[in-house]
Amino acid sequence: MINNPLKIAVVGIPGKWSTEVLADEIEALTGFRWVIDIEKVVALLHESSVRYQGRCLCQLDGIIIKKISQTYSPTVIDRLELLRFAEKCGVKVFSKPQEIIRLVDRMSCTISLAKADIPMPPTLITEDIDAALAQVETFGEAILKPLFSTKARGMEVVKVCDGEKAIRKQFESYYQQHDFFYLQKKLALPGKDMGLVFLGGEYRGAYARVSGNTSWNTTINDGGKYAEAHPSAEIIDMAQRAQSQFDLSYTTVDIAETEDGPVCFEVSAFGGFKGAYDGLGLNMAKEYAQYVIQQLQLVTAQKA
Repeated sequence: MINNPLKIAVVGIPGKWSTEVLADEIEALTGFRWVIDIEKVVALLHESSVRYQGRCLCQLDGIIIKKISQTYSPTVIDRLELLRFAEKCGVKVFSKPQEIIRLVDRMSCTISLAKADIPMPPTLITEDIDAALAQVETFGEAILKPLFSTKARGMEVVKVCDGEKAIRKQFESYYQQHDFFYLQKKLALPGKDMGLVFLGGEYRGAYARVSGNTSWNTTINDGGKYAEAHPSAEIIDMAQRAQSQFDLSYTTVDIAETEDGPVCFEVSAFGGFKGAYDGLGLNMAKEYAQYVIQQLQLVTAQKA
């Protein structure tokens, strides 16, 4: 039953499950469906217009950003800027583009979390190869992480036992592709980490990513599996504080338990649906669609 005439579009990857399932839920509630491929959006700044497939995004009541790219890169920031311009004509965007911009760059996210005293793995960020080499000696084993990446893509393990010559060669090759060394101590993890789900800043549940024993990380891309998780009150509080540093409509916070206590790896720029669905049986796409409609109705009521 269609009970709301709102026009809400989904910015995502056409044909991808998370994008399409969210568009399905919006359509079920409003009768309106429009999936926007950001790569083909045209911004006419002199006309204060942002268009896709010949239609103006300014005619929408809301836009939900589900995905900007299959992989992270500085281009993602430029695409988000187009949607930030779309806000000029009064369209509500979920989550706010300027907040997502703070998260797609790993350095920006890390610095924000560090300033808020959120526990994280010991981390060094530098352009100095000698400083990075010296830190490997301290860490013993570390992970090199690109500033723009998702699902562990482009990450490399660095081991002090490989010797300084081999590590320097690895660093020199890495630096040809990346401008900074973002080096985190490789922690002993219990074969899993957790994704804590937040909608409108409220905790909705947690799922685990359990390692498939084929990789050092637990990502689904490398054989990990989703399962239900039961984080402690301490971990939920940590995740709550971490996500509160960013004004996000929907997100997941990645946390792992270590011998020295829980640590936060990141706050997701977009937040996935698959982990909550497979691990918890939660249809967060539906809940997100309902949340956006409620927020837009509040805006309408305030204007009345």
